[in-house]
Amino acid sequence: MQRPNFLIIYTDQQRWDALGASGNPEIYTPNLDKLASEGIQFNHYYVQNPICMPSRASFLSGRYPSALGITDMAVPVPEDTVTLPKLLTNYGYRTANIGKLHFLPHANRDHRDIHPDYGFEHLEISDEPGCYEDAYRAWVRAKAPDQLPHISLGLPPAAELWYDLMGIKDEISHAEREVMRAVPFPGSSDVTHSAFVAEQTMAYIDRHHEDNWMCIAGFYSPHHPWVVPQEFLNMYNPEELSLPQLPEHLEAKRGADCFPDEELRSAKHGYYAMISEVDHYVGKFMEQLESLGIADNTVVIFTSDHGEYLGDHLRYQKGYPGEDCISRVPCIIRWPNGVTAPGRSFDGIVEAVDILPTILDCAAIPIPGYLQGESLAPVLTNRKQEGKDCAIMEFTGWKNIRTEQYRYVCEANGRESLYDLSVDPMQYENVADSEPYWEVLYEMRRMMLMKMLRIESPLHRVWPY
Repeated sequence: MQRPNFLIIYTDQQRWDALGASGNPEIYTPNLDKLASEGIQFNHYYVQNPICMPSRASFLSGRYPSALGITDMAVPVPEDTVTLPKLLTNYGYRTANIGKLHFLPHANRDHRDIHPDYGFEHLEISDEPGCYEDAYRAWVRAKAPDQLPHISLGLPPAAELWYDLMGIKDEISHAEREVMRAVPFPGSSDVTHSAFVAEQTMAYIDRHHEDNWMCIAGFYSPHHPWVVPQEFLNMYNPEELSLPQLPEHLEAKRGADCFPDEELRSAKHGYYAMISEVDHYVGKFMEQLESLGIADNTVVIFTSDHGEYLGDHLRYQKGYPGEDCISRVPCIIRWPNGVTAPGRSFDGIVEAVDILPTILDCAAIPIPGYLQGESLAPVLTNRKQEGKDCAIMEFTGWKNIRTEQYRYVCEANGRESLYDLSVDPMQYENVADSEPYWEVLYEMRRMMLMKMLRIESPLHRVWPY
């Protein structure tokens, strides 16, 4: 058999509804919408952690954060972790990650040092746009050195602290980072971080298109700060963008200095424009695959590591307690040679840990028993598959589970939260103390316990004793 190639387009901080194919009439994503129409869209796909590092480690290992021992930021992924590229390389695949990987903390190291390979044959890592001397800055220096002063989107506060403590003199020109509005990219649009990821991904595919390959295009967009070329901002009129639908008690808090209308619309403007920039490059990827004659046997997977509040709950970015705007992200799989009846959507609950075993299944590679996800291959071929009874999100000090109707959160201090999404889809009202929901609460506790028992990951036995 001819094994397929795999192109994983992995954005950062993209919520499920930030896609035209998800029913959003405000956002412009024609290429991603076309991808969905030619493949399968998973409408209830949930990630296992609400922040970058643990979510990405879980996704690329097919194991839950608790099994990895990585449930918070700043925990380096152990170099012996069995990851997707290690499993594919054993079967002759070339493997690469271009752009964001985020398996190591990035604020306290020199990005010119050799990065652990984690099984990848080829790495061009840039976890943040332009603020470190990394693969992205090296690319811009070679391509258009006059653009170097324009590409940093700001130095992360933790990096600034580390530089101060270590006496490091940073010669990079940084933009202001904590700006909650859309900002035009000050440089040329062909040297953005997204342009770097796209160009280098396409160069890799061009070099290896006659081999079996797997490449991750690790886009930073649409992660804050929302800095994007003007031509993508021009696709939108911010005055026409909707505001979050908030409950009365939160709406009453808004004012000139607290999530004003102009700020909320501007934030959405920049966020949507960054996604439209990624969408532009998705179109370029698909054109390249067609021109090389490998589109039919390339599995294209589009997804993200977690979502973004974008003003919901009067918050930006991500975190506790992992509501749908954080835990539910897009997932599209396109594979003309392997998807039956394309253009379908699947409404069952699936998890990010399911993608790795799905990839192995598509490539006719045995799925190791220690992987904790379930292959979605039956969905691709239109065989009967129900989806899971719940999805779990794990973080240090709390966990939550999401069923078709409810989200239940349990914390180490004993606090519980329960949300009924049939009447409160944005999860604003905790009904855990409401007597009509007590039986539901008991059932959710049972389901969480059962889920935790199923995903328990003890070391392997080697003999009875």
